[in-house]
Amino acid sequence: MNSGTAVVVRDKIAARLLEAGVITIAQIEQAKDQQKKDGGSLGLALMRLGAVDEKTYTEFLGKVYNLPVVDLDRTTIANENIGLIPADVATKFQVLPLERRGRVLTVAMANPSNIFAIDDIKFITSLDVQPVVCSEVAIKRAIDKYYAQTDSLASIMEGIEDDIEVVEEQEDDELGGDEQNAPVVKLVNTLLAEAVKIGASDIHIEPYEKHLRVRYRIDGVLQEVMEPPVKLKAAITSRLKIMSELDIAERRIPQDGRIKLKVGSKKVDLRVSTLPCIFGEKVVMRILDKGNLTLDLGDYGLEEKSLRDIYEAIAKPYGMVLVTGPTGSGKTTTLYSCLSRVNKIDVNIMTAEDPVEYNLDGINQVQVREEVGLTFAAALKAFLRQDPNIVMVGEIRDLETGSIAVKASLTGHLVFSTLHTNDAPATINRMIDMGLEPFLVASSTNLIMAQRLVRRICKNCKTVATVPPEALRDIGLPPKTVVHHGKGCEKCGGTGYSGRQGLYEVMPITGALRELILDRASTTEIRKQAQADGMLTLRQDGLIKIQKGITTIEEVLRETTVQE
Repeated sequence: MNSGTAVVVRDKIAARLLEAGVITIAQIEQAKDQQKKDGGSLGLALMRLGAVDEKTYTEFLGKVYNLPVVDLDRTTIANENIGLIPADVATKFQVLPLERRGRVLTVAMANPSNIFAIDDIKFITSLDVQPVVCSEVAIKRAIDKYYAQTDSLASIMEGIEDDIEVVEEQEDDELGGDEQNAPVVKLVNTLLAEAVKIGASDIHIEPYEKHLRVRYRIDGVLQEVMEPPVKLKAAITSRLKIMSELDIAERRIPQDGRIKLKVGSKKVDLRVSTLPCIFGEKVVMRILDKGNLTLDLGDYGLEEKSLRDIYEAIAKPYGMVLVTGPTGSGKTTTLYSCLSRVNKIDVNIMTAEDPVEYNLDGINQVQVREEVGLTFAAALKAFLRQDPNIVMVGEIRDLETGSIAVKASLTGHLVFSTLHTNDAPATINRMIDMGLEPFLVASSTNLIMAQRLVRRICKNCKTVATVPPEALRDIGLPPKTVVHHGKGCEKCGGTGYSGRQGLYEVMPITGALRELILDRASTTEIRKQAQADGMLTLRQDGLIKIQKGITTIEEVLRETTVQE
């Protein structure tokens, strides 16, 4: 009896039902056993057992919390109100948005004492919450009913296919059908699936005062794809935060997360970044599709001598190979390709990356975490105690990282890394300016490569372009050069471009260049010597790609400059 009473005291509703003689302690004990098996609340278990009917239980619920009781079966809820709370949140907290009046949102709750649920809803909707009570059974029915209505999204999703299955990986279990049909969930899934399908590299969701904009980065250029209703901005952001396991209640600081998706049979990773702006949180997602990752340097369109120089540099047992270029120019992919070529059973390869973009079999990859002291320099120091043959450090940002990388390359290790400089010759003086001694730079560096990405002409609508001979002469092409462009077609979305091509400036460190580095020669002198040794500049490589009909004059001029 005592144990039964203790159980009752911990549940307010059960205690009131017991006092009123509606249920017995034996029924509570039985319901507890049922609750352990099936989950849910004690009240739900009591109703499942038939100890109390739904109407009676709901009436007692209202009395205990001194709140109005709502009959959801006789209540019609507008779709615009349903869209205020994402399906994930409604299911998690067993809540349902009923009506909005000004700044107040009336919400049906199975447990109105759940202050965490109320706080989260306030954050998501930016509205004050007025709870009313309803049974858990009725809320479950209503969630199934209202969040399965997708017609309200027909206009939003116009032009976007909605028959693509997006499956979130949760220990390899597929998402349930009910959740997939929720309007906001379906919209978010469709946006992600469509981006993967058309080969976008990034998705931008941007809130403004009176509208919400979604853009994809396709072939390096942002393109607007849709404008969902601005009232959905909080719900969309919340859905993405839940998928990437971020804090949905925290909207004041930037957050970073990751989403694993399966689009059809293809698995992709999304790197998610949120940023508080004045009208809401901007969300940017980088799509990492391993299926599109090409790790054969021979497929990159490198000229014959450049490719040969790279192969020779990475075949050496020690030294540094550096790749330089702006963000988004493909540096990491190039380094992965180099690592893939030297990844053999008899070598130990270790990488420090921020973040780890792709998982490579046979390579030990470390995620840099500066907040706990695991910087590039700290990781590199640790690597040298792990008996490595080949080391990759994501970026040389400071003297400490540069010094360790140089020392590692001089003590029998092959080191790969990146820097942010405009071209290959400028990298030398960047390293010296960082504080590295010229003799260390000269003796440790095997090769430096700069790169850019330009858009390829769409093969489906490729045609000869009319360019005046003097214009060709001005950019360094023979006056009679035949150049091409894309007219624009359905396959390329009217842009005239499809896919991207790298431009490469490959500078092996020859004996003559080492002498110049030791003499602290200028970048201009280093460039002239490198060209005398056979290096193609980025502009020269671009002109070759124009002559081959791979890209356009406009793309090459946009990404390269003439170096004096």
